[in-house]
This record gives sequence, C-alpha cells and structure tokens, in this order.
Amino acid sequence: MAEQIQRIEQMRLAADAPVDTMGCHMLADKTADPKVYRFQILVGLMLSSQTKDQVTSAAMERLKNYGLTIENIEKIPNPDLEKLLAPVSFYKRKAEYLKKVAVILKKSYHSDIPATLKELCDLPGVGPKMANLALQVAWEKVEGIGVDTHVHRIANRLGWIKTKTPIETEKHLMGILPRERWQTINKLLVGFGQQICLPVRPKCTECLNRDICPASTAKPKKSVS
Repeated sequence: MAEQIQRIEQMRLAADAPVDTMGCHMLADKTADPKVYRFQILVGLMLSSQTKDQVTSAAMERLKNYGLTIENIEKIPNPDLEKLLAPVSFYKRKAEYLKKVAVILKKSYHSDIPATLKELCDLPGVGPKMANLALQVAWEKVEGIGVDTHVHRIANRLGWIKTKTPIETEKHLMGILPRERWQTINKLLVGFGQQICLPVRPKCTECLNRDICPASTAKPKKSVS
C-alpha cells in the first residue's frame, strides 16, 4: 500500500488534473470575508456531487459574479438560481438545497457554516464526503476521509479494501491509513482517477503501479524458462 501511494504521488507531481485547479479548495474567493469564503467552499462541494469539475467551476464563477453570499442565495428566486446552476447535475434539486441551507445557516449559525461533521451532515444536500472536505478546507479540521467515487473505486482496485459503498470505504480507510494521510488522500486519488485510473478503460499501460495492482491489465508477462 505504501509503495502504491508513493508511485501515485510520483504520477501526480505535475498537479495538473482538474481537481488541482478546479477542486473545492480553489473555487471559493479567498479574499472574501471568512464566513463568505467558508460558505462558498460548502456551495462548491454541494454542486460538485456527480458533476465534472469543469462544470462545477463554471457554475461557481456565475454564482460569484452574481454575489455568492448567504443573504443573496436566500433571496434569489428559485428560477434565477436554477439558471445560474445549470448544467450542474440535478441543478433544480441543488437549488432547493442551497436555499434551505442558506436559511439554516443564517438562523442557526450566525451566517457561517457548522464546524462539526454531524452538523454539516445534517444540512440538506450535504453528505459525509462533502462534510469531511468542508471541515478540512474551511476549518482545517481533519475528522475523517472524503470518499467519492474515485477514492472508492481506486482503493478497491488497488486491493487496499473490499467494500461496496463509499461509507464502508471511509471506515476501512480510516483504519488502515495513517491519520496524516486522511487530508491528502482524496485529492491524490481523485486526480489519479481523473487522468490514469479512469472509471472505464483505465490507462494501465501508463500507470506506475501496473506491476503491483491486482486490477491491472498491463502486468509484465512472466518469462518462460
């Protein structure tokens, strides 16, 4: 496992995957008020679910140009918000979630986002992956591992675990990964999954782990003596 991670880090040295330039850590306005910045991080994560980083990034730019604050999201009519979000996956549902979240944050959290995993997960449209990443990026708190489809797929492909759901994957990874890896493993594996370990037709011939990955289709042939 340690060797596989080291090789993935080597493949990711260029840091030029979509997640590196359009991940949640890059979408919020760092010059904004801290509360606004944290809210924008959460919004980016909510929009990113089942949506390509490029689409999420474009939607975030439209929202920021409109004025991405709790107050503005609370007041904007649903049809107008939907236009700003489209073509984000499930943009109509996410528009509803965003407005509900804005009301909750204003009423219960002094127009800020919660600083605990449970409170974040209690927000409409926020799951464990989003909550973990929001804590890490917005509050610099590491309580778990952000597991999305890339992390779930790759951890199973590499033979680290054998799980059926991202929730199971997070639990098992927390048991086998050193805590100092919890914050970095998501971005590492997501970028790897976007460029090489693709969901369909992974580029095994380009992967440095091809000789030690159980799922590799490009393992060196054994010589016949």
